Amino acid sequence: MKNDVITIESLVRAPIEKVWLCWTEPAHITRWNFASEDWCCPSAENDLRPGGRYRARMEAKDGSFGFDFEAVYDEVSDLETLASTMADGRRMKTAFAAEKGATKVTTTFDAEQENSVDRQRQGWQAILDNFKRYAESYNDGVKGGSK
Repeated sequence: MKNDVITIESLVRAPIEKVWLCWTEPAHITRWNFASEDWCCPSAENDLRPGGRYRARMEAKDGSFGFDFEAVYDEVSDLETLASTMADGRRMKTAFAAEKGATKVTTTFDAEQENSVDRQRQGWQAILDNFKRYAESYNDGVKGGSK
């Protein structure tokens, strides 16, 4: 059975260099990679190269549930695209596009069979919305400009 493909996106009001940094650096990933305030991401690893592994620990803050989200990169194009295969064989791709001082982040991924497509879209979009809030508020001195 072929999986549905889900697309989520957000316009992040930050330059692409800052968005890329916040998306790819483990110290940043742990600050935004959860869908709601009752979850957290206590650890992340990111070997940003084709064949490199991405791993993020996702946990309910009350300790009731947790899991490791893992993927292996198929493609890494700095400031442009990250494509990977998740541990269960599903594919995902995130594209970054500079747009007048902002960055459009678009992720497509194969749906899994356990949860409804709508529930998956809502959960992944909530994580992306959390990323947007984090990246827009993070002040690291990275100035505008685009690739």
